[in-house]
Amino acid sequence: MARAPNYNHERKERDRQKAAKKAEKAAAKAAARNERTPKDEEVAAEEAESE
Repeated sequence: MARAPNYNHERKERDRQKAAKKAEKAAAKAAARNERTPKDEEVAAEEAESE
């Protein structure tokens, strides 16, 4: 006999996985944004001019 589907649990698991993926993407985006800030570009431009 087949098991009875547990739709609520399955939906919660999908939502949990989606939220984890979304948080991971947001963290990667924030890290990329912090890696290259406009202030860093100004410092790099000033260093290039002084050389």
